[in-house]
Amino acid sequence: MDTSKHTLGTLFDQLGLPSDEDSITQFVTRHAPLPGDTALHAADFWNESQAHFLTEGIEDDSDWAEVIDELDAMLRH
Repeated sequence: MDTSKHTLGTLFDQLGLPSDEDSITQFVTRHAPLPGDTALHAADFWNESQAHFLTEGIEDDSDWAEVIDELDAMLRH
């Protein structure tokens, strides 16, 4: 069982994206604001695997759900 604390950095690692603080900031700046009627996983900047991971994380209320919600909130501001 994975008991490690998930962070934005580890989420970006899981998504196969650069995960340092500057890269995360640049990603959010480039893609925000996400339209209110677009679910995070449905945004056009994810590939199929990334979208599936995000969907599964929220639908299953996995240990990734909190940090996925954090990214969602960041992309809406």
